[in-house]
Amino acid sequence: MSASEGVPRAGTASMAAYELLASDGSARRGQVTTARGTFQTPVFMPVGTRGAVIHLDSSDYEHLGLEVVLANTYHLSARPGVDVVEALGGLHGFVGWDGHFLTDSGGFQIMSLGRRSGGADQPGRRQGSSDAAHGDDPPDPSHDVMSKVDDEGVTFRSTYDGTQMRLTPEDAVDAQRRLGSDIQMALDICPELPAPTAEVRIATQRTHFWAARAAAAMETARRDGTAGGQALFGICQGGIDPELRRHSAETLASIGFDGYGIGGLSVGESRGEMAPALAAAAEVLPADRPRYLMGVGDPTRIVDAIAAGVDMFDCVLPSRLGRHGTALTPQGRINIRNARFARDETPLDPRPARPDGRPQPGARFSRGYLRHLMSVNEPTAGRILTLHNIAFLAELVSDAGAAIEAGRFNAFRQQVNEVWG
Repeated sequence: MSASEGVPRAGTASMAAYELLASDGSARRGQVTTARGTFQTPVFMPVGTRGAVIHLDSSDYEHLGLEVVLANTYHLSARPGVDVVEALGGLHGFVGWDGHFLTDSGGFQIMSLGRRSGGADQPGRRQGSSDAAHGDDPPDPSHDVMSKVDDEGVTFRSTYDGTQMRLTPEDAVDAQRRLGSDIQMALDICPELPAPTAEVRIATQRTHFWAARAAAAMETARRDGTAGGQALFGICQGGIDPELRRHSAETLASIGFDGYGIGGLSVGESRGEMAPALAAAAEVLPADRPRYLMGVGDPTRIVDAIAAGVDMFDCVLPSRLGRHGTALTPQGRINIRNARFARDETPLDPRPARPDGRPQPGARFSRGYLRHLMSVNEPTAGRILTLHNIAFLAELVSDAGAAIEAGRFNAFRQQVNEVWG
């Protein structure tokens, strides 16, 4: 059976309709309309792995003006369980937030956690968490310590209690349908880079077969009236090989999805290696669907991706850095634990209020105060820095959109690279 046999083709009506509002070269500013409503692009989506961004709650999402938050199917399926979330009103009722939720399939967590010991307290990297160490000989995802991949799906042991579990593309669609997210992702295989070419090709081929099965499962749910207006995104793989990336994007487009994720980048490759692979995929993905670069939160890679025509981004970076005392600023990263901030009266974020009049989350707190809180391990510091970092990246993509509308995106990108490049 071919990857696209028996499922909808590109050109069908999308549950995540993309409207182009402005462009500057390949960079684009747009609006995505779902069954829930609309959100603007480019957009940065913070990661609420277990139903919350660490230190934050839904009132913080509202104060920050967030439009989309990511939740993790693997972790929510393990605790409290899909049935519990479903019984409590799905993600929106469970969390108490009316904005958009995007759920990932859980596949990456199964692969990455399966390669590590230490269980849930020492999670493996999400796509794009490039601060973790890389081995010289990355493991084959078909032979992970705790997971085993075959053509039908993946068998793995829970990092919470060691229970053996099984996940297929159809299972991933069903779990995310029951969680009630607005956008769900098809199950894929993401090899850690660098990886042998043969391994990347096998992972990409399986991703295509699984994508076709996910699309068929979603089509069945829609015919049965149980899909709840959810959008389904396929995920392009292919490592850093531009031709394989192009082939993957073309294959997914032939199947037809509501939007397209670009996965398996920022997982060990350099920025220079990432750019050609990203461009090869973006060039052939349908222009009338949103494009989502998974797991990227570095400002330079974000603006590089926007330049290539990408619309959506997520990453644990802003919250992880915040918890450990690092702030993202217009001047670059600063480590608030540094002794030079001990008597610094400068606000963490001295920028003026946002266009809607809301103050910056870090505007009222001095760097000296935050250093004190970090030095005594006061969790409030992590909360303030997390709020600040998420606001910083949300404004970065918003400013990118404004630059696209003004026809000055290249100048904006250069300014970002001068600080972060």
